[in-house]
Amino acid sequence: MANAKPVALVTGASSGIGKAAALALVQAGFDVVGTSRNASHVTPQRGVTFLDLDVTSDDSVSTLVRGVIERFGRIDVLVNNAGTGATGAAEESSVAQDQRVFDINFFGLVRMTKAVLPHMRAQGRGRIINVSSVLGLVPAPYMASYAAAKHAIEGYSESVDHEVRGHGVRVLLIEPAYTRTAFDANALPPDAPLPIYAEQRHIFDGVTARAIESGDDPATVARSIVAAATDPKPRLRYTAGPTAARVTALRRFVPAWAFDRQIRKLNRLPA
Repeated sequence: MANAKPVALVTGASSGIGKAAALALVQAGFDVVGTSRNASHVTPQRGVTFLDLDVTSDDSVSTLVRGVIERFGRIDVLVNNAGTGATGAAEESSVAQDQRVFDINFFGLVRMTKAVLPHMRAQGRGRIINVSSVLGLVPAPYMASYAAAKHAIEGYSESVDHEVRGHGVRVLLIEPAYTRTAFDANALPPDAPLPIYAEQRHIFDGVTARAIESGDDPATVARSIVAAATDPKPRLRYTAGPTAARVTALRRFVPAWAFDRQIRKLNRLPA
C-alpha cells in the first residue's frame, strides 16, 4: 500500500542545504529520505530516513530509487542537491578532475532524474527540484568547471520540464547565491596548480570565504525548495535569497559591458 504522506527524496542531505531542505520538508508534512555517501556516519535527524547513495554509480542510484519505492510506495518529490565544489583556474585542473565535477554535479542529477521519471509518470505526478546556483547564470572565474556544470543543469532542467509536463511531472530550479555551508572547505583544489595563477587564486579564495561567511542561511534555500515542492502552480525558477535575486536581476537588465566590469571588480581581477 502506498504511503499516505507524500514522500520526498533529498540527495546530499547530511549537511548544508540538503540537511536544511530535508528538515524543512519534514515540517511541511513529507516523509523524507535523505542520502549520503555513508549514511552510517550521519547524525540522525528527526523524521529523516538516511540511506547510502553514490550519485556517480548507476547501480547505486537504481538500487536506492527501487528501495525507496518498495519501502514507501511512492516518490513525490526528488531534490537533486548532492554536489561538490571545485576551485582554481581552468588551466590548473586536469580533464579527469573536470570530468569528476561533472559526474557528481551534473550526471549525478541526470542519473537520479532518469531513475525516478518512470515512477513519477506512472503515478501521474511528481516534482524534480534541481539545486542550481546563480553561477548557472553568470561567469565564475576560478570556478569554471563548477559554473559550467551549473549552466548545464539550467539547460537540462528547462528542457526536460517541457518533455514531462504533459505527464504531470515538473522539473524546477533552485538558484541560491553564496550560502553559509562548508562549500569552500570541501571544494576540490586544482590538481595541477601553476605559479602564474597562485596570487590571483589566493585572492579568489579569500573573496569566496568572505562571501560564504556573509551568505544566506541554508534555511533560506530550504524555504525555496519547500515552495517548489508544494506550490499549486510552481515556477520554473526559484531564486533563493536577496543576493540571488539581485544577481539575477542584474544579469537580465545591466548592459553586458557593465556586468563584465562588475564581475572583475567583485573578484578583484585587474581591469
